[in-house]
Amino acid sequence: MDIVINIAVFLISAVIFTFVGMFLRKKVAESKMESAENEAKKIIEMANIEAENKKKEEIIKAKEEIMNSRKDLDAEIRERRGDIQNQERRLIQKEENLERKQDMVEKKEKDLENKYHELDFKKAEIENILNKQIEELQKISGLSKEEAKQILLSEIEKQLTAEKANLVRNMENKLKEESEKSAKEIIGYAIQKCAADHTSETTVSIVALPNDDMKGRIIGREGRNIKTLETLTGIDLIIDDTPEAVVISGFDPLRREVARIALEKLIDDGRIHPAKIEEMVEKAKEEIEHTIKEEGERAVLETGVIGLNPDLIKLIGKLKYRTSYGQNVLNHSIEVSNLARIMAEELGLDPKLARRAGLLHDIGKALDHDMEGTHVQLGVDILKRYKENENVINAVEAHHGDVEPKTIEAVLVQAADAISASRPGARRETLEAYIKRLEQLESIADSFEGVDKSFAIQAGREIRIIVKPEKINDDQMTLMARDIAKKVEEEMEYPGQIKVNVVRETRVIDYAK
Repeated sequence: MDIVINIAVFLISAVIFTFVGMFLRKKVAESKMESAENEAKKIIEMANIEAENKKKEEIIKAKEEIMNSRKDLDAEIRERRGDIQNQERRLIQKEENLERKQDMVEKKEKDLENKYHELDFKKAEIENILNKQIEELQKISGLSKEEAKQILLSEIEKQLTAEKANLVRNMENKLKEESEKSAKEIIGYAIQKCAADHTSETTVSIVALPNDDMKGRIIGREGRNIKTLETLTGIDLIIDDTPEAVVISGFDPLRREVARIALEKLIDDGRIHPAKIEEMVEKAKEEIEHTIKEEGERAVLETGVIGLNPDLIKLIGKLKYRTSYGQNVLNHSIEVSNLARIMAEELGLDPKLARRAGLLHDIGKALDHDMEGTHVQLGVDILKRYKENENVINAVEAHHGDVEPKTIEAVLVQAADAISASRPGARRETLEAYIKRLEQLESIADSFEGVDKSFAIQAGREIRIIVKPEKINDDQMTLMARDIAKKVEEEMEYPGQIKVNVVRETRVIDYAK
């Protein structure tokens, strides 16, 4: 029973304490809220006070800035007013200066007018005095004004004539000196041009190939085949984009011929390697030696020259591979020999001496690629070495006028050399002249209206002209061909005939999509 009472007392106490605690906590919370509200009110009041203070401070600062700006503005206005006043003073001074200058100019103009009047008066006085002096001079000299003028002019003319004569003589002397110099320069330039053109025409050979694959075999692995061939023959092998052809370039015609023959043999054989190249080059050299000997014997037999040293015969045969301005030297020598013999027979001279000298006159050209000196001097030296006839040696030395000819046969060799070199067709035209002729042919065709393109083909023996179909009809084509042919005949010089081929073509192109 006591236990129950104790539990009930405990529960009642707990409830009482709980209510008391809640009451106390409520009072504490209320007191805290009141204090917090008071604190917040104090903070708000302080913030309002600070805001008012700051507001007053900003207003004061703004007023101060406004006052400062007014002061600055007033100072600037005062400064500008001062500048304007200064400018006004300067302008007033300038106006005053201009007025003074204007007054001075007006005074000077008046002075100048007075001086002009004085000058006119003095001029009239001088003219009167001059006229009186001229009249006095005419009375003293007994000559009129025109007569004195004529005498004076005649004297001046005599003096001028003498001076002109001296000037003309001086100019003639000067022109002679300059003309000689200019002529030498022009001749030298012409020789240089001709030499370059002829060299380019006669220092290459072309070897045809069965196909373009052969070019790779000729070059070889890492270029060993072409290097071997160039080293053994001393020539340059040019393998370019030309289809199925190789160009052999070299100044020495014998080496070039050796390379050509060796390369043709290698192409025919099909086996191209360094060992085979050496073998074919040796065979080509032997073949060339045999050909040289045969050609020398042929020339001697053809001209009827007997008793020549075998070495001289070989040198004559070498001339087969030498050209001069496009003319084969061996054929030229044979022709000179025959011409000299014919002229000697007609004149009753020694035909044997003439044909012997004619055949040997250019023998130095067989050596001038290997030795220094002109072909005349080399020929004289080689003939002296083989104890040739003195008259033959003199004819060889004199055929270009280096020495005076001692015999009439030597003069005949000179004439025969000139005839052989200058006859029509003996020496082909240079590459430059050939190109100029083709360009002239195309320019004549292009000068006609309605021509679209023109091409000179077949070495200038035909001009192919393509016309614009919208401008040239079929009837006009006939007239154009005749007009072009007529203009070519009037403006150009050419061997044979030139075919004028006018083409009119209409094309229509469409695409299938």
